[in-house]
Amino acid sequence: MKTKVLILISLLMIFSINQAFSPQVKKTKIQIALLLDTSNSMDGLIDQAKSQLWKIVNEMATAKYEGENPELEIALYEYGNDNLSAQEGYIRQVSQFTTDLDKISEDLFALKTNGGSEFCGQVIEVSLKQLLWTSSNDDLKLIFIAGNEPFNQGPVKYQESCKKSITKGIIVNTIFCGPYQTGIDTYWKDGADLADGKYMNIDQDIKVVHIPSPYDDDIVKLNQKLNSTYVNYGSTGKKMKERQAVQDVNASSMGQGAYINRAVSKSSTVYKNEQWDLVDATQENEAKLSEIKKEDLPEELKGKSKDEMKKYLDNKRKEREKIQKEIKELDIKRNKYIADKQKQNANENTLDKVMIKAVKEQAESKNYKFK
Repeated sequence: MKTKVLILISLLMIFSINQAFSPQVKKTKIQIALLLDTSNSMDGLIDQAKSQLWKIVNEMATAKYEGENPELEIALYEYGNDNLSAQEGYIRQVSQFTTDLDKISEDLFALKTNGGSEFCGQVIEVSLKQLLWTSSNDDLKLIFIAGNEPFNQGPVKYQESCKKSITKGIIVNTIFCGPYQTGIDTYWKDGADLADGKYMNIDQDIKVVHIPSPYDDDIVKLNQKLNSTYVNYGSTGKKMKERQAVQDVNASSMGQGAYINRAVSKSSTVYKNEQWDLVDATQENEAKLSEIKKEDLPEELKGKSKDEMKKYLDNKRKEREKIQKEIKELDIKRNKYIADKQKQNANENTLDKVMIKAVKEQAESKNYKFK
């Protein structure tokens, strides 16, 4: 009997050692830091960011690295606004890197423009220091800085911050809001060149025109059904679920195209809410259900056994997957329908077009693939 016990202990020890030293599969990341000028003249830029966020997200959701979907993290800074601290260089970190895309949407809609001093070199340097950049060479790390004042203003030389960025494997892309040559003359192209990035210009005042399709109304209805599959938990869960609905309304305020793009984002792998939604949380970690206190459960789960709760969440997950699949199928048909009509606006430079093009080019150089 003693021998059997010793053998069992030995086997358990071997198993534990193997678990400890077995390689953990770690998802690659796409990290995008948005540095937006929020001085007086930048209302058009902020509107484009708000209306096109979900279109950009949808393109990132199609990325693959060695057959797997990378994790998408977005961070947000504003700079050049007189309401910000002069001691801090009129710069504010609005959001640290996060996978919580509803938070990024919420933060974008809270931005207000006000005249100020735009210090591009300094905001790049601050983002390098403050953000939690990954150290992996396989991850794609990008800064997009947008504005319309000379790139060489402020106490920090853009040449130094751009060179420092590329030594960390972080590419700086510059987006000048104005004529292409003016951006070159005011050093926006030089900044991008120093950090292996891409210089682009946009017309920030272009209003993106939504092309209606026969599939729009069905996508809208499916998005409303999709929201009912979220099961909030924890002290902030109810508030976060309400925030999800508010961001639907915010997207809708930018036009039906933005709303539909958001609905498509919510059917993708990059839209995750495990911090407040039990369906996502238990998908990531089955043990999560056992860890939650009774008082942190939503009303629909209180009084249920663990098995009953698991069955309820499984049904919600299946319902969500079905709705997401239907949205994706409709979006494919929608994209085909509007493809020809979009060609007539192909030369318009808007924030989503230049960002998507730059990300794809830089991602593919690191062996990322896009649909």
